[in-house]
Amino acid sequence: MHQDKRLPKNGKEGAIFGAIICTLSVLFIGSINIILAAGGFNSEVAMDMLILLPIIWVIVMIIEPLAIGRFAEFLASKFISPTDGFAARIMFRTLFTVLGMSFTMTIVGDIMGNGFTTDIFTNFIQIWPRNFLIALFLESLVIQPIARFVMVKMHEAQDRKVLVQTNTQSV
Repeated sequence: MHQDKRLPKNGKEGAIFGAIICTLSVLFIGSINIILAAGGFNSEVAMDMLILLPIIWVIVMIIEPLAIGRFAEFLASKFISPTDGFAARIMFRTLFTVLGMSFTMTIVGDIMGNGFTTDIFTNFIQIWPRNFLIALFLESLVIQPIARFVMVKMHEAQDRKVLVQTNTQSV
């Protein structure tokens, strides 16, 4: 799986891949949740989004690779075997990442929007299932495919560069 053109091959590519996923997730999922929490979109909500989305992005960029990603990888390893294909590996990794991130960010989002209140648990029970389904849908059908497409294009460009270098050296 590591050599697949759809996935990062090294740490630099991993950081780019992760940044793409986190950025698109925050833009799409964060925007949807802010609009739903506000009850609609208007100029005040737009200003809130301009303030909150960069903060949310920083939080996501910290907790996904340091905590949620590692836990998701651990859980996925319990359900997949070395003989499983790309789709199965991606499906389990995405499922467990979305579970962890939607759980965590539902709590973080509630605290950011409402402060520390006694309603955090009640709000979580009502909001998390919706957040999980939105995130799973977008991650599976939009965000992850875009990030993998970028990786394919990066690897194709690298392959072309190596080919050009090889051809110029052999001439």
